[in-house]
Amino acid sequence: MSSPYHPATLRRHYEQAAADKTAGEKFYKLLVDYKDRDALVLGYKAASEAIRARDASMFNKLTYVQDAARTFEQAVSLDPHNPEIRFLRFSVESNLPAFLGLSKHVDEDKELLLNAALSHPRSGLDAEAFRAVRSFLVGRGHVSDAEAERLKKVAE
Repeated sequence: MSSPYHPATLRRHYEQAAADKTAGEKFYKLLVDYKDRDALVLGYKAASEAIRARDASMFNKLTYVQDAARTFEQAVSLDPHNPEIRFLRFSVESNLPAFLGLSKHVDEDKELLLNAALSHPRSGLDAEAFRAVRSFLVGRGHVSDAEAERLKKVAE
């Protein structure tokens, strides 16, 4: 049986959780007790905490966002150049309200992601992760038109 922590499995959970509250709860439960030190799994754990914040009551939102920020710090410190971890943090931080002051890494993560995506397939991203990063950067308007054109020309 494959691990519930396999990157492809975690990506599917993340995509579903991003769109659906019930899937978000399932994603959080999958990772809440994860105690190992695999940087990528910790990145997904942080993302699950951020999604939990999205669906939580006003009273609990900030707690979960702060948990996510701490877990992202741990994941990035274990593997600082991993573009998939940076993508997860970027996708969370770029959606947080500015007044929380928890979006400190948006510019640095975006630059690392853009450079990684443009250097694909030597990016450290597999094809599935590369497509997700490119789609997010271009589809959400996080890059200039010129950067978007360059990204569209990168072969998968």
